Amino acid sequence: MSYANSTIPVSAQQGVHDRLAEQVARHLAEPFRKPINDYNRDAFEASLSGWDRQAPLILDAGCGVGHSTIQLARSFPDHWVIGVDQSQDRLSRRKPYPDALMPKNMVFVRADLVDYWRLLHAADLRLARHYILYPNPWPKIGHLTRRWHAHPVFPFIPQLGGVLELRSNWSVYVEEFAAALGQVLGQEVAWESFEAPVPLTPFERKYRDSGQTLYRLIIDLK
Repeated sequence: MSYANSTIPVSAQQGVHDRLAEQVARHLAEPFRKPINDYNRDAFEASLSGWDRQAPLILDAGCGVGHSTIQLARSFPDHWVIGVDQSQDRLSRRKPYPDALMPKNMVFVRADLVDYWRLLHAADLRLARHYILYPNPWPKIGHLTRRWHAHPVFPFIPQLGGVLELRSNWSVYVEEFAAALGQVLGQEVAWESFEAPVPLTPFERKYRDSGQTLYRLIIDLK
């Protein structure tokens, strides 16, 4: 069956990259000041236009086709859930959910997370929950700086507070994220393997059904 034949990311890298700590230290010492694009400012304002300014905020960062955003909105009906993805094509493929069945406490927005995270921080907004589900692992050794935890925007992520949850099917990604976050926070950050009886994303379902081990990091940043 072609469905459950997903492969684990292949890499010559088997543990935390030897340049990760150096990258994180550099980004902590030199705050990221890249100009924010106007379309991301507009997207940011649009994502908050339906929010009553009272409901706790949940961010589904890199929500893809939005299945996870919908499930989160249903699971937390008293929260405002924001699904952000840079691909309009992915956001438009929300099958099999017609608009009439969409939760009313959520919104999808097309934006670059690099700007969106910084806009949240600049607006002094804090999250109740923050999900980064199955980001592109960029598994080649030379791709380190493309991973979120080695990107200049990374120090902004823990400043948004709340319960942060990262999931991946590549253990190295979660191990590195934990190491980078621990470096920022000055404490050890735990991570683990887990089972997903109710998958949040299509990728998670496919990875699970392919017999892969799934990994996650959950930390309360309040």
